[in-house]
Amino acid sequence: MNPTINPTLSSKLARQRRLDVAFVWATRLCAIMVLLTLGGILVSLLVGALPSIKAFGLTFYTNANWDPVAGEFGALAPIYGTLVTSIIAVAIAVPVSFGIAVFLTELCPTILKRPLGIAIELLAGIPSIIYGMWGLFVFAPWFSETVQPWMIENLARLPIIGQMFVGAPIGIGLFTAGLVLAIMIIPFIASSMRDVFLVVPDMLKESAYGMGATKWEVVMKVVLPYTKAGVVGGLILGLGRALGETMAVTFLIGNAFNINASLFTSGVSITSALANEFAEASSEIHLSSLLHLGLILFVISFIVLSISKLMLMKLDRKSGN
Repeated sequence: MNPTINPTLSSKLARQRRLDVAFVWATRLCAIMVLLTLGGILVSLLVGALPSIKAFGLTFYTNANWDPVAGEFGALAPIYGTLVTSIIAVAIAVPVSFGIAVFLTELCPTILKRPLGIAIELLAGIPSIIYGMWGLFVFAPWFSETVQPWMIENLARLPIIGQMFVGAPIGIGLFTAGLVLAIMIIPFIASSMRDVFLVVPDMLKESAYGMGATKWEVVMKVVLPYTKAGVVGGLILGLGRALGETMAVTFLIGNAFNINASLFTSGVSITSALANEFAEASSEIHLSSLLHLGLILFVISFIVLSISKLMLMKLDRKSGN
């Protein structure tokens, strides 16, 4: 007796195969569009920055002078300001975010977990210009009257690092911009860490507690190794936000093209330079130099992402051993 195939079932299977093929090609097209968009941005920046690259060459990266009137442009001061403010922001935000995530997942009473989680997510949704206005009109005056004089009086005396805390307590500058950036990226990093900490199986943590481990040991030896990829991803998300932030930094950094060891002096970042001058660029070389700054920021972001991937690969190899 030869089995017969139900025509209805056969048509359903054929339709399912067609849908599967369509789904595969749709997802493949989305991935290709991402690569094309990334390539298009890179090519646009390269084409726009080409006159600046030809005019200044490598000196563009080592020159701190920025004079649109004289037609002389250098990217060293914006690069310095971008890196310094981002490093300050990450150095402050990562420990605070880690503490928030650990508290919400391991220590927080059940009744408070949801309200605190929602509050952190709401902070992540506040527009950056609001942070900038709050920083300029509320935080900077308070900081210049209370915290900054104390830091100048006590930290400026220290060897080596003391030079970073000298200057007048004017409120705005690299350090203030970095602090407000830290406040801005804490919700992103904390939310990411909390979400990845929640996926750790309870059995692993309960087994560690059963063997006599403390909460600190459970977090450091069970939770973090299990979620290292997500933790690094959250850190990179926050760093990317800090590198690309525009309005808050423009309000608070001072927008002066100079390089100084003191964190209390005014500076400039790549994004603040673009925000301040892009609409006012009157010459081709000025506009090209600004696009050159955008290309540098693109490359910095790519390098940071590459380093994070290398770190994850190294951690995976160690885990395998």
